[in-house]
Amino acid sequence: MYHDEHVRNVKASVIQCDGIWSFTYAKQKSIKTATAAPEGAGDTWTWTAIDSGSKLIVSYMVGGRDSEYAIGFMDDLHDCLTNRAPLTTDGHKAYLEAVEGAFGGDVDYAQLVKLYGNAPGSRSVPLKGGPTRP
Repeated sequence: MYHDEHVRNVKASVIQCDGIWSFTYAKQKSIKTATAAPEGAGDTWTWTAIDSGSKLIVSYMVGGRDSEYAIGFMDDLHDCLTNRAPLTTDGHKAYLEAVEGAFGGDVDYAQLVKLYGNAPGSRSVPLKGGPTRP
C-alpha cells in the first residue's frame, strides 16, 4: 500500500489519535436481523493518528475497536515515527496497553476524556421542542 511504503521516518510535533465509527453492510445491532449479512458486517472503526503540526495522517487502521487492533495500530504508529512526539488519545482503555507495548516509557502520553453536561453553577434552559442547554 502506498501509505505504508511512503509514510515512514516522520518527525512529528504532536500526535493526536482518534477513532471514526462507521458500519459495513449494517450496524452491529442490526446484524442478527439483516438479510444475508456477509462475513465482516457490522461496526467498523478507522483508527487515525494525525500530526497536529502538519495535519499528516501518520498512521491509520480499519477494523474492530478492541485491544488487538489498538496494539497493531500503535505498533504501526511507532514504526512511522523518528522522534519522541507527545501522544494524545481519548479514554478508550485499549490504548493503555497498546501505547505501553509500542512505546514503553519512551513517550509523553495523555488521555483526554471529555465530560459533557452543564458547567458547574449554570442553569439549564429548555429549548423549544428539544433538549436543554445552559
